[in-house]
Amino acid sequence: MDVLRPSLININGRIYRKNITREQTYQNEEEDFDYSASPECLDEPCDTVEVEQTEKGYRCAIDVPSVLYKYIIGKKGDTRKRLETETRTSINIPKQGVEGQIVITGQQRASVISACTRIEVLMESFRRKQPFTHFLSFALNQPEIQERYLQFKDEVLKNCSQDDGVDSSIFQNPAKLHLTIGTLSLLNEKEVTKACELLQQCKEDFIKDITGSKPLPLEIVGIEYMNDDPAMVDVLYAKVHPKDGSDKLQLIADQLVKNFVSSGLMTKEWDRVKLHATVMNTVFRKDPSAEDKRESGRQGLKDRESFDARNLMKMFGKYNFGNLDLNAVQVSQRFSTDCSGYYTSSGLITFS
Repeated sequence: MDVLRPSLININGRIYRKNITREQTYQNEEEDFDYSASPECLDEPCDTVEVEQTEKGYRCAIDVPSVLYKYIIGKKGDTRKRLETETRTSINIPKQGVEGQIVITGQQRASVISACTRIEVLMESFRRKQPFTHFLSFALNQPEIQERYLQFKDEVLKNCSQDDGVDSSIFQNPAKLHLTIGTLSLLNEKEVTKACELLQQCKEDFIKDITGSKPLPLEIVGIEYMNDDPAMVDVLYAKVHPKDGSDKLQLIADQLVKNFVSSGLMTKEWDRVKLHATVMNTVFRKDPSAEDKRESGRQGLKDRESFDARNLMKMFGKYNFGNLDLNAVQVSQRFSTDCSGYYTSSGLITFS
């Protein structure tokens, strides 16, 4: 690791540097983690954690989703035992499946802070391995758009079904046409509530100013593919733009990601949000309900069968899917369906 460019971890707005002091390997122990890669605060002192003094010493309580308890405990309790031994603290963890707080107690304030920091690093490291549960989305499933999209599907199948890989199985469900702004791993109801509250705050902080508290008129015109070879395409998407030619939609999406990343609810993946409405995706071929996190082609899907989009692009490259007035952004639940056929919403805000 380059000591001048260490790995950084953002935990609840605090920035840590990971300094690898030693490496340990535990075969067949997925629940173990080398927390000896101790973090050091860069922007703030490490005593920013809330530690209270008690009659017997010091105490700190931190919120941890129950799904992450096993990573703090470790196989046969080994991880917790090592944490307690090395930090000279006692770590109380709720029963598996019971949402609550992990409570750390010790004789020395610095010891409690050290244990708390190591647990937060454990949480952050294993949180990143959890599949995403929700995503911020702009719904594009208005009746006119769905109708035009179904016409597009019919015409493509009529004119391009002879091309390799082009068949009805790879088309998006019209009721679920959308723009994904960013993905979220919300591991309990408290985190879902936090995401919804943050979305509401985003409306007050910048969305009102950008939209003028009015719906945003959009046009969906043209298609494009993700990778560089039109003969081997995995994802084909429709291009979405504000009708006035402004960058308002991009501004809203980028600022949403910035705020959610700063809160610790989202991991930054790109400098800018790639605004795209997936219309064809080969991940649907085997599982119509599947959702590819990145929707960026072939990553991690070795058995994915691409399709030849050369003729499709020539014939439908400027296809007009219609216009709509975008008036909401929502926290959508992955693998869900509401009464309209769209993803179930955990919370949303409107522009107007």
